[in-house]
Amino acid sequence: MGKIVRCITKDGAIVMMAADTTDIVNRAEQIHGTSAVTTAALGRLLTACSLMGQSLKGKDESISLQVKGGGPAGTVVAVADWHGNVRGYIDTPVVELPLNARGKLDVGGAVGKNGNLYVIKDLGLKEPYIGQVPLVSGEIAEDVTAYFATSEQIPTVCALGVLVNPDLSCKAAGGFMIQLLPFAAEEDIAFVEQAVEKLENVSAMIDKGMTPEEICRHVLRGRETEVLDESDCAYVCNCSRERIERALISTGEATLRELAREGKREEVNCQFCDKKYYFEKEDFEKLLAQCRQ
Repeated sequence: MGKIVRCITKDGAIVMMAADTTDIVNRAEQIHGTSAVTTAALGRLLTACSLMGQSLKGKDESISLQVKGGGPAGTVVAVADWHGNVRGYIDTPVVELPLNARGKLDVGGAVGKNGNLYVIKDLGLKEPYIGQVPLVSGEIAEDVTAYFATSEQIPTVCALGVLVNPDLSCKAAGGFMIQLLPFAAEEDIAFVEQAVEKLENVSAMIDKGMTPEEICRHVLRGRETEVLDESDCAYVCNCSRERIERALISTGEATLRELAREGKREEVNCQFCDKKYYFEKEDFEKLLAQCRQ
């Protein structure tokens, strides 16, 4: 079970969220069979999306992050609800690349940086909000920071990290976001810049056993800080046979007619959790009838 904590400085100038998503990333690795670098890429995006889900107000709202950078990993997707429960997938789960110049997993090389980060918020309105920014590095954290600066005009520092064991399981994963509220002063900006300048990687802090609250207090040390709220979060998929049926109906009459005509048993896998759903000839005939209504 993951954990998210949200804190605010006593003067109300700075809000910080921190998350331990080790269990979430481990579950994603088990479902998708990712290699080390794709575990890191998907894990970072899942963590960012989980943190951003905390900004949602309603239980039926959701937020999706999509990274399309043109790299060998293909598109990376994460979807979160208002509790920070999250699910995701990556087009190509197994990618092997040498370490980058800093001796780290080359997430930017796997994801690519010739593309965009898309943020889609389903707030229960007629149309979802869609924001996009060009990728800065494909390393995810810098790209999320750029999104907040460009699309929401919120000064934000985002840090994300995933440590992968030799057996490809996740050793530690998590992240944090620091945001300045509208009335923050220049000294608050300087404080945040100095606070994050020499920080060790957030996954290293989690690997040492630090909790999300301890990470917040460590980063914001020197400022009196109080916890606003905390919540558990997990890798949760909300797929169902009904959802798969709606997706099949959306493919249109021609596709359903062809599937019914072929009469073969078809297997449909959920992209997020790999659960298998089976459809027979009579199932496609029923869906075709619904499509015509």
